[in-house]
Amino acid sequence: MKKKIAVIGYGGQGGWHCKQILKSDVAELAGIYDINPARGQLAKEDNIHVYESADALLKDTDIDAVVVATPNDSHKELVIRALNAGKNVICEKPVEVSVEAFDEMCAAAERAGKLFTVHQNRRWDVDFLAMKQIIGSGQIGDVIRIESRIHGSRGIPSDWRGTKAQGGGMILDWGVHLIDQVLQLFEKDKIQKVYCNTTNITNKEVDDGFRLNLYFENGKTAYIEVGTYNFLAMPRFYLQCENGSALISDWTKKAHVAKLKAWNEKDVLPVQTAAGITKTMAPRDEVTLDEYDIERPLSDVHDFYRNFCAALDGKEEMLITHKQVRRVLRVMELAFESSEQGQAVDCNV
Repeated sequence: MKKKIAVIGYGGQGGWHCKQILKSDVAELAGIYDINPARGQLAKEDNIHVYESADALLKDTDIDAVVVATPNDSHKELVIRALNAGKNVICEKPVEVSVEAFDEMCAAAERAGKLFTVHQNRRWDVDFLAMKQIIGSGQIGDVIRIESRIHGSRGIPSDWRGTKAQGGGMILDWGVHLIDQVLQLFEKDKIQKVYCNTTNITNKEVDDGFRLNLYFENGKTAYIEVGTYNFLAMPRFYLQCENGSALISDWTKKAHVAKLKAWNEKDVLPVQTAAGITKTMAPRDEVTLDEYDIERPLSDVHDFYRNFCAALDGKEEMLITHKQVRRVLRVMELAFESSEQGQAVDCNV
């Protein structure tokens, strides 16, 4: 039997959830509530049931779960209200801006005996899955460094995402996704140091971009960058491993892999540059290097809902756990701390 799910918030992400649920094979849409009457009217025009208030939605005994898809500063209050009302809850990311606040939400879920998880939907991004596949296969050896970037040129969207009081800024927007992805790739590796600097080119109140370095205890490193004032984008992913490299130029492209076959070459021809020659930077050839593309992995983002509904029935464990979410939040806390101090901060995360 399909699970009945209601959505609080009918903005961009709330509307996305509604579309997912409406075509779902495991869930059906009970209705929505939005504090803005105009959005409620839009939902009615889409033939979606609209609750007159959040309380009315939470009192509906037919609802199995609630999606909280509102601005970041309202997440904790709504999640705890929903849990106390006996609802299972999916919360949009970032679930909160601090580990302390998230722990309060987890405690409320435990008291209520209800399932509570966070919608880290970009674990189903095809570019990320390609990197995960390459690393997991070991085809180019152990990871040395990974670089993950998202570049745009339109600044922060002109809504609550540009205000500090409502939890705006790119660390809390795209950052939470990219950090979560990297920590999935380095799930067993402890972070020892975090260094971050932020930019305020188009917005002085919150960060409109950031550069984040993560240093792991085993020598691995990760670099995460988000920019909203970049008119030429750098590669989406760059992976450096012991026996090769991989690159994804943007999220629509296949991963390109260069696999080392042999280190030494008998005769390296120097490369002529503008001011001289160099053997160090001379390109390799097919004798020592294989180059090939990886087919884009298949992905269905609705697997998030399939997993959630199966977890409600006790058939599966939730893919997105409290431990994982807490680790992402802690890295974001450290990123803000590092940026404010202008230096790297030590940690054990």
